[in-house]
Amino acid sequence: MTQSERRIWLIEYLFGENDRYNSVQIPSDSKEQFNLYRSLVNVRMPAPISEEYLQIEDEFLKEETAQKGITPITALNFKNDISIWQGDITTLECDAIVNAANSKLLGCFCPCHACIDNCIHTFAGVRLRLKCNEIMENQLFDEPTGKAKITPAYNLPCKYVLHTVGPIVYGELTEKHEKLLAFCYEECLKCADENGLKSTAFCCISTGEFHFPNDKAAEIAVKTVKDYKAKTDSNIKVVFNVFKDKDRKIYEQLLG
Repeated sequence: MTQSERRIWLIEYLFGENDRYNSVQIPSDSKEQFNLYRSLVNVRMPAPISEEYLQIEDEFLKEETAQKGITPITALNFKNDISIWQGDITTLECDAIVNAANSKLLGCFCPCHACIDNCIHTFAGVRLRLKCNEIMENQLFDEPTGKAKITPAYNLPCKYVLHTVGPIVYGELTEKHEKLLAFCYEECLKCADENGLKSTAFCCISTGEFHFPNDKAAEIAVKTVKDYKAKTDSNIKVVFNVFKDKDRKIYEQLLG
């Protein structure tokens, strides 16, 4: 199968799962086709799916990521095991990346939303939502803020995804918000070390959709990582992944 044939096959399979898609036409433009595929995956509830679908989706997503370009962690510059990297976290080849999840831990259901939760679930494939659903069904309650869960990364170039729910800031930033954000970083590092991981890349947890001020969030992130490494003698390599220029500048100032 070509990449175009895989894309059409996946869309038609997902159409076949639900009668409400009967009247939807597949666009001719490849970008619009991908956005349609992504939307169908984003809104799909966790449910069993065929092995044939998973095999074709694996091939499709691996090729999509390869076309975007993969950055190995060995290409980054580290100082005291810490690095700043600006780019698409779903293209970073390392042991684990951190997902800023919501309390349901199932990913973003908003079609083609630009949040990191949506991006990670999209390019990992449907098995990530299925695995997260398995975790939540066993847990029987929403994921608490400041904790961390680990899953395979499936079709991402990293090996694992660390899922953490950051604090949502409505109104004034409080000491509780700050403590909960620090817990997110600490719990992710603990989880990584407990699972023998050598590197992890953090997104800017709780900024953006969760309204945590970018400068304060970065300050807490850097302090928590440094304190954890000093306290535990951990040798884990930590990447602060940023997407926006303003976040890169903030981290560069904090880390010199």
